[in-house]
Amino acid sequence: MLTVSNLSVQFGKRILFDDVNTVFNQGNCYGIIGANGAGKSTFLKILSGDLEPTSGSVTLESGKRMSVLSQDHFAFDEFTVLDTVLKGNKILYSVKAEMDKLYENYSDENADRIGELQVKFEEMNGWNAESDAAALLSNLGIKEELHHTLLKDLDSKIKVRVLLAQALFGNPDVLIMDEPTNDLDYETIAWLENFLANYENTVIVVSHDRHFLDAVCTHISDIDYGKINHYSGNYSFWYESSQLAARQRSQQNKKAEEKKKELEDFIRRFSANVAKSKQATSRKKMIDKLNIEEIKPSSRRYPAIIFEREREAGDQILNVENLKKSIDGEVLFDNVHINLAKGDKVVLISKNSRAVTEFFEILNGNEKADAGKYEWGITTTQSYLPVENSSFFESDLTLVDWLRQYAKTEEEREEVYLRGFLGKMIFSGEEALKKCNVLSGGEKVRCMLSRMMMQRANVLMIDEPTNHLDLESIQAFNNSLKNFKGTILFSTHDHEFAQTVANRVIELTPKGVIDRYTTFDEYYQDPKIKELRESMYA
Repeated sequence: MLTVSNLSVQFGKRILFDDVNTVFNQGNCYGIIGANGAGKSTFLKILSGDLEPTSGSVTLESGKRMSVLSQDHFAFDEFTVLDTVLKGNKILYSVKAEMDKLYENYSDENADRIGELQVKFEEMNGWNAESDAAALLSNLGIKEELHHTLLKDLDSKIKVRVLLAQALFGNPDVLIMDEPTNDLDYETIAWLENFLANYENTVIVVSHDRHFLDAVCTHISDIDYGKINHYSGNYSFWYESSQLAARQRSQQNKKAEEKKKELEDFIRRFSANVAKSKQATSRKKMIDKLNIEEIKPSSRRYPAIIFEREREAGDQILNVENLKKSIDGEVLFDNVHINLAKGDKVVLISKNSRAVTEFFEILNGNEKADAGKYEWGITTTQSYLPVENSSFFESDLTLVDWLRQYAKTEEEREEVYLRGFLGKMIFSGEEALKKCNVLSGGEKVRCMLSRMMMQRANVLMIDEPTNHLDLESIQAFNNSLKNFKGTILFSTHDHEFAQTVANRVIELTPKGVIDRYTTFDEYYQDPKIKELRESMYA
């Protein structure tokens, strides 16, 4: 279907890919993974023809069509929503455009050409193209009254959905997507997961959303050591088996029979879990073909994220009464009453992401509510990870000196201690002396996590924690919050994060709160809650 031959990519002295040979086959969904900087997005650009490799080639089977999720959110600003989707099938759209132009100046001379185009258009099911595009848009939550609106007049989050519809339109033979779940709400992501899980053609996707990768992928394509290796199964299988492979590598003296039994037991447990999972679609039947011995220990490093508490909190954590906040006349939330219990792990959600961020800012004293009040328990200590952190990194301090600001004891102020702490967060050697105002987004978040760990709070507040983080950091962060013994208030667009950490869901709406002790999945699957949610936003 799509063949990569002798591919090498080099930027200056840095070799990103070295003599890569691989094939992406019909009917499979490949999740491309790799550490930050490994070349995931570069590889997709090479596959789609947007970037030339240093050497080697990419060949698409003759007669097949490739579609790519556009990363340029302004490329189609002068087109209507419907036309933008139709342009997803370039050949069909060009035939339609030529046909429409000839019809405008119809004559006997162009009648034959119109007839040829009509036959071609019909072969591509062109007469149903607009209705198919409209149905696709509706499934993605874009109302019919917007279908003839110019893209430049749309909200950025709606525009993302239109570009997604463009990529999906016309059943492409190869579908390439880089972070397709960005800026999508949970309902739209769930629809996309279901669509791709039953998609019969080839899908190649880069995503940091582990739940999404688990739901749609038949293979994980790991970029490591300058090569790309395909492994049968989804992300969870790859992660667990690669961890097992790393442990076994560190136990070189383990007997062969013991190793084989451990591998077989692992595959059996994993297969059973997938069979019971709601994501167990027809695409997961290949689970029986899994072979853990193909998995190699990864070269990746996982940060050591461990939250400890200086003291245990008492029973009174947080009481919120009648809180209200509006911005520019828009009510973000109103009539908010919440009482947090010790040990609660709450995922905060809202159809308006600004509502959650403003709520966090109010609880941290950075913003004022329009009405109402809140009170923290006297035994609580809070630590906050804001969604916007640029104000913390405006100085030219080194990372060691930056972190020293948050030290509480003389021991913690020692350079040896701070370097050891930063080393656990993958800032080793000279990296610990980088200036904090030149850090990448992911590096800033890892610094903010270091700051939080040094505060040793018993209440954590976390707004969109997975932004800018790679899969390794997300996985480590996720595990640390599952193990944390204190109280957590957090928001996230990462489904797996919400499902595995939260024991309580609180939704902020313009008409009050919906508050349930339940798992994240159960909250979204409950028809009574769905009906209540609709009324709270009406």
